[in-house]
Amino acid sequence: MQVLIAIIIGGIFACAIYMILRRSIVKLIMGLALLGHAANLLIFSAGGLFRARPALVAPGETAPLAPAADPLPQALILTAIVISFGVIAFMMVLVSRASEAVGNDDTDLFTATDQ
Repeated sequence: MQVLIAIIIGGIFACAIYMILRRSIVKLIMGLALLGHAANLLIFSAGGLFRARPALVAPGETAPLAPAADPLPQALILTAIVISFGVIAFMMVLVSRASEAVGNDDTDLFTATDQ
């Protein structure tokens, strides 16, 4: 199962890099969003993938039962999702304004955006 998840994460990283290297600024934003999602999946899978085993400590115990997921990566991912949403929203507004000034979304034509 973890090999399949690793292959899927690698595919998402590859798609993200491909989209970042395109000339369209909209595809750049979508590629950066995919890159963030792939990084979140990578951190999530590093915490351990166990089905139906929450990382909860039973009453009277000092640690969770043996195969349990690490809750720290999950908390980090929740924070990363909120931050990436804010950054993507800011980038969308910034690109919208820049493409209105230039009249196109081609990155090669973004040489005179300060006019």
